[in-house]
Amino acid sequence: MKNALIIRLFLLSITVLFAISCSQTNQRSNSQSDDFWNGREQLMLFDFEEENLTSEIKNVDTKMDLVSGLGVTNGKNALKLAFKGDEKNPGIEITPKTPIDASQFENFCLVLDATNITEVYSIQLHVIVVNGEGKSLRRSAVIPVGQTKNLFFELAGKYLDTDTGLRDEPHPWNTESLKMIIRGLKQPVDYSTITAIHIKVSHPIADKEIILDNIRLVESPEKDDNYLVNIIDKYGQSAKNSFEGKISSDEQLKNLAEEELNTLAKEGRMSGRSRFGGWAEGPQLEATGFFRTEKINGKWAMVDPDGYLFFSHGIANVRMANTTTFTGVDFKNDTVRYRDPEDVTPEDSRGMVALSDEVTSTAYIAYPERNKMFEGLPAYDDPLANNYSYRREQHIGPFAHGETYSHYQANLERRYGEPTPNAHRKKWEDVTLDRFLNWGFTSFGNWAAYEFYHKNRMPYFANGWIIGNFKTVRSGFDYWGPMPDVFDPEFERRARVTVNVIAEEVKGNPWCIGVFVDNEKSWGNPGTINGQYGIVLHALNLKANESPIKNEFIRRLKNKYASIKDLNEAWETNIESWTLLAEGVNYINKESFSDKMVEDLSDMLEAYATKYFQVVHDALEEVLPNHLYLGCRFASWGMSEEVRNAAIKYVDIFSYNYYEEAIGTKYWKFLEDIDRPSIIGEFHMGTLASGLFNPGVVYSSDHEDRARMYKKYMETVIDNPYFVGAHWFQYIDSPTSGRAHDGENYNVGFVRITDVPYQSMVKTAKEINSGMYQRRFGNIQ
Repeated sequence: MKNALIIRLFLLSITVLFAISCSQTNQRSNSQSDDFWNGREQLMLFDFEEENLTSEIKNVDTKMDLVSGLGVTNGKNALKLAFKGDEKNPGIEITPKTPIDASQFENFCLVLDATNITEVYSIQLHVIVVNGEGKSLRRSAVIPVGQTKNLFFELAGKYLDTDTGLRDEPHPWNTESLKMIIRGLKQPVDYSTITAIHIKVSHPIADKEIILDNIRLVESPEKDDNYLVNIIDKYGQSAKNSFEGKISSDEQLKNLAEEELNTLAKEGRMSGRSRFGGWAEGPQLEATGFFRTEKINGKWAMVDPDGYLFFSHGIANVRMANTTTFTGVDFKNDTVRYRDPEDVTPEDSRGMVALSDEVTSTAYIAYPERNKMFEGLPAYDDPLANNYSYRREQHIGPFAHGETYSHYQANLERRYGEPTPNAHRKKWEDVTLDRFLNWGFTSFGNWAAYEFYHKNRMPYFANGWIIGNFKTVRSGFDYWGPMPDVFDPEFERRARVTVNVIAEEVKGNPWCIGVFVDNEKSWGNPGTINGQYGIVLHALNLKANESPIKNEFIRRLKNKYASIKDLNEAWETNIESWTLLAEGVNYINKESFSDKMVEDLSDMLEAYATKYFQVVHDALEEVLPNHLYLGCRFASWGMSEEVRNAAIKYVDIFSYNYYEEAIGTKYWKFLEDIDRPSIIGEFHMGTLASGLFNPGVVYSSDHEDRARMYKKYMETVIDNPYFVGAHWFQYIDSPTSGRAHDGENYNVGFVRITDVPYQSMVKTAKEINSGMYQRRFGNIQ
């Protein structure tokens, strides 16, 4: 009897404990992802159950608090972070007193729970893990408003270090836990020892709050051997995932096309616009016959050729050049790899390359793992085989060269038919223009296809690249390649060759607003002396008899300093002679610099940038004097005060590619100093709800959140008195299997790989554009 009572009490206690456990689990998360990690080897790093915040956590522009009772944690406490808006990188840096030993794991993940308690904004969380050698990787995920998500960051495992031609792969397991997406490039990092974990957000437009808990290491499940086999269907979509808008038949594509074409024909173009897209209902200023700039009531503006106020809101990269993806096939016939030494078009900007029977008859599978990703690629005698092309190189990725395929162009043929050769291309051009005018856009962005230049329906920007066999110099952060030696006479010759080609394409057309030359050049990364003045420091390490830039810098230094002794006193160095300086001095990773040396580095960097902009400006002025020069679209990681000071002497409109939530205040304070019209050359937001494996640079939680973020970004641009436009990058989603240039497989399009528009983006674009001129210029008479 006594034993029976004990057993009953024991069973009752187990039932109560189980109920409590279930209650805590249900309160903790709506992602239902914790069960996935249960039963696997784990190492808890931080569960925040201590009464006080550990001294191992440093906060940066972020308030930290231990909280309890919010229903998001297994235990008593969790860590609440309040990120300060308009700061660069608010967050926390966790540096354990003793490095974390993860050697017990073979394939493993960093796992954490995160709850977004911000009322309006989703939160893109960045996690950086640093190993014992100081190397690190960064991953990101987005947490929707009011939701708890379980996040994981693979630190060791199959495919992590293998470049498959995808910027990131699909989710590896069947779980609702969110895979944190690669930011940057793949690289091997040994995480058997972990010295730091950074958790942050980037340039938040407003204050945001999040709750973190249960930061831990967990042994990963096995990955299916066929994980990356047949992941791309015949339409170029993710074959193994279901998502809103997925195409399942050619008939579906045709029906959607017919429905859209009927809508475009019925609605026509947005009203209230001049023939060039300017504000027809606003004041009419001086008409010069070409686009120009003018400051009106304290706001910079463009003025269209007929004198109407103009704001450039458009979409960039409306062309076929970036729609192809590597198939894993190559050819033994070398003729397909021929290069003209006088060519001015980089590989990334080339159009489709027709493949002859002589070439395709030598086909072989060069990259089997890559080739296995695709199902339904057409045979060479199939009608859709005309969408094969070729790349002679890849900027970033595992492929030396090889065959490519454009699923997007194949889908255009399926949508619109092909009664005559290339009929789908002509239809695409007309539909694209009808869309842009109906959606209310006022121009293309950069990289519009040449076929649009003389349609005279949509203003555009011409573009070119200065490429060739001139000498170069490194900056230390040469993402797109080394910088040109602008003092090499061959650079100036090639600049004129490029600009002459642009002029021949434009032919003085007033529908051309202006010209971009080059893109996202590595001018230097402010924040450290070595980063900001990398070009100069690398140039000083070159031999003067082999480097025009080194010769120029020595000339400038000799003009300033009477002797090498005077230079050494100013720089606090011990260079023995001008001759030894000419041979090369290595200060690339110098730990400290005197004020006088920094002053000279600054002077030389500005001289270098001044020469660059002067060469391009003078070439354009000679053959395109009526068109605006919009610079080279500065990247946020490659721009300094010296370069801006140089550009201000020559560019008509400053251009920037800025991938953040929106335009804040602190970062853009410099606009007041330069006081020049400016334009955003690239920005975007993307979501995994699109079916792509990577959202892009800036993440949104779903299609509606993406549209909301797009609208907020544009509102901050329109409201800024210095900006005269902004261009979304880009028109078409990246190939799901990665664009041939560098593997980017981003949800960046206004239209899918199937050419079907994202309706939430179209609706929001119409909302923005219908009120854009009134919002910007409504009080101007």
